[in-house]
Amino acid sequence: MYVGAIFFPLLGACIAGFFGRWLGDKVSQWVTVAFMAIAAVCGSLAFIDVALGSAPGIVPLFTFIDVGGFEVEWALRYDTLSVVMVAMVTFISTLIHLYSVGYMSHDATIPRFFAYLSLFTFMMLMLVTADNLVQLFFGWEGVGLASYLLIGYWYEKESANRAAMKAFIVNRVGDVFFMLGLALTYWTFASVEFETIFAGVEAARTTTFLGLPALEVIALLLFLGACGKSAQIGLHTWLPDAMEGPTPVSALIHAATMVTAGVFLMCRMSPVLEYAPTTLTIITIVGATTAIFAATIGCVQNDIKRIIAYSTCSQLGYMFFAVGVGAYQAAMFHLFTHAFFKALLFLGAGSVIHAMSDEQDIRRMGGIWKKIPLTYALMWIGSLALAGVPYFAGYYSKDMVLEVAYAAHSNAGMYAFAMGLLAAFLTAFYSWRLIILTFHGAPRADHHTMEHVHESPWTMMVPLLALAAGAVVTGAVFFELFVGHDQAAFWNGAIFTSAANQILEHAHHVPEWVPLAPTVVGLTGIALAYLMYMFAPKLPVMLANALPGVHRFLLNKWYFDELYDAIFVRPTQYLARALWKTGDMRLIDGMPNGAAAAAVSVAGGAVRLQSGRVASYAFTMIIGLVLFVTLLLVGMPSR
Repeated sequence: MYVGAIFFPLLGACIAGFFGRWLGDKVSQWVTVAFMAIAAVCGSLAFIDVALGSAPGIVPLFTFIDVGGFEVEWALRYDTLSVVMVAMVTFISTLIHLYSVGYMSHDATIPRFFAYLSLFTFMMLMLVTADNLVQLFFGWEGVGLASYLLIGYWYEKESANRAAMKAFIVNRVGDVFFMLGLALTYWTFASVEFETIFAGVEAARTTTFLGLPALEVIALLLFLGACGKSAQIGLHTWLPDAMEGPTPVSALIHAATMVTAGVFLMCRMSPVLEYAPTTLTIITIVGATTAIFAATIGCVQNDIKRIIAYSTCSQLGYMFFAVGVGAYQAAMFHLFTHAFFKALLFLGAGSVIHAMSDEQDIRRMGGIWKKIPLTYALMWIGSLALAGVPYFAGYYSKDMVLEVAYAAHSNAGMYAFAMGLLAAFLTAFYSWRLIILTFHGAPRADHHTMEHVHESPWTMMVPLLALAAGAVVTGAVFFELFVGHDQAAFWNGAIFTSAANQILEHAHHVPEWVPLAPTVVGLTGIALAYLMYMFAPKLPVMLANALPGVHRFLLNKWYFDELYDAIFVRPTQYLARALWKTGDMRLIDGMPNGAAAAAVSVAGGAVRLQSGRVASYAFTMIIGLVLFVTLLLVGMPSR
């Protein structure tokens, strides 16, 4: 059952990828959907099995590496943390596969798309079921490769190629830190197996590396690696550009798979993080800063998918600062609920784009809610969950994250709580800015586009309805399991917290105003959006004109791209150009090319001697004979 959940997506990818040309578009896409559905059933049964108290275990498969005494087994880890991720990833991915049947129906290379989509899912499943860091790194890199293929799927577009390269390169920066952390882990524990690492943490607390606590350095390096995949501030620049891929790709990357990999890694390594307090403080600060940073940018974006992308970046910040205060269970809870309502929002945005003849700019929309009422209602549900309005999924998980931040009673925790509250206000604001500008007001699209606005086919709407149900009920249904008083029995050791870590217990006893505050600021943000974009639509323009510097700063995404371009991209291009033109063309190629040119010149001169005239040959022979005799006479010794 568990093995099937992992390998059925790979089987679907192989069939569509290798035989899609012969099977045809319809067979290829439905084969991958069917295999994903089977994987989702297997994953759900495994989740139920664990929730009922099944003991964790390991499913060995084969020896992956055996070199010079270094041996790594390929095995599937069967514990609550892995099973939660498998069930969530397979379920969300199945709905996205089904949605893609309708969304990609006019694409020219459907088998290739579905092969990439299933391969991406398989790589994520490899990552979350890994039993050691090397196997996890295999899935980690596989997800990066598959994301490159999917983001650049429409490779005939220059912008898609650039976005794919950007995602690949920025993630490689984070992966360097991951590899260093992996190497230091092996140096510290003499193993990459999770069981050996976790069992040796207590003994390793006194181990130092370059005068620093080894556990702190390992935790920091792995966190920096996680920043790349999970788009934390500094290594986030690839995330909004990833919108160049098809909308189902955006939903899969941003909701259930790639961006959650970093959060999963932090929770998996909780036994190490528990003894790295300095790194936990850094994680808290970085996560909180990411939450507010992305939320401010989301308020001024105009591309419907980019607004939702920045909300993903912001919500990942919440998950990370939950990890930072030691509430790994709360981070996983928000990761789980977020997958449903974020996939709903992305696929809902895809339904809007489909209805608007591929238009993505919300400034060219408006007045369409009566034409696509079901999509409109579903976007409301996703936005209510994202904003944390009672009693949708985000209300339970986001509020829990803010409560644990407050309960930490540390400077970093209070910073996270304050930034989280402000981000919650901005999240509600830009969510309803999107809804109002997209669906309400006078139509701003051309007459031809408005004539063709229509609801999406059932293959696109059924997944949206299923995700909407998840966005409504997952928070209430899974609250007790993930973060309730009996959460320890549910996680069953898959997440480790030291005896001194009572953060979840403290979070259940915070002052009454703390759980109330996110709802108040969220509703305030919604009200402000209505004021600015429905009742006083000139107000945003007046505000932008009054604060042009701030507006430009946010519109240009805090100038991170420009900064990186000046610091890294241009100097690298100048250096590469110098090495190419001076080092390669003039020096390396110059010497053999110069010798060849000299040989050609000499040969050309010799050829000119062959004139075909007997008089010229006789004259040449006489000159040669004279020179020979002269040299002979000069060289003879005198008597």
